[in-house]
Amino acid sequence: MVLSRTSQYAIQALIYIATQAPGEPVLNRDIAERLNVPAAYLAKILQSLCKHGLLDSFRGRLGGFCLREGMHRTTLMQVLLLTEGPDFTKSCILGLKECSDETACPMHFKWKPVKNKIIAMMNDMHLEDLAKAVQTGKYRLADLPAAALPAA
Repeated sequence: MVLSRTSQYAIQALIYIATQAPGEPVLNRDIAERLNVPAAYLAKILQSLCKHGLLDSFRGRLGGFCLREGMHRTTLMQVLLLTEGPDFTKSCILGLKECSDETACPMHFKWKPVKNKIIAMMNDMHLEDLAKAVQTGKYRLADLPAAALPAA
């Protein structure tokens, strides 16, 4: 369960957007700059999140992206299932195509309880909780500690 760059950027961007005033759109380039990620790649990710119903996008001078109403309660696991695909939690730690209790890889039974704990943790983590932790300065999203906070 290694996260793809797409998932990493999606989660960082969603947390950043969740730190902003509700309903106030944030420009893709501003998010990309704050998180130090490629703007074109991030735009594709954000559009995908719009199609999946997590974000609203607005065109024009006052446009940008904001969390759709109620999406602040989205869990990390919900985001990962969108970005990584529905089989995300079923993949083998060693990369084998088939790995289950019946056809186990050498790591299967050691990895399974760890994976289940990680899945439970990601199901318990909501965007709003992560955003609050970033806003209080407890955690950071980018290489610069103040990167997730709104510009003064």
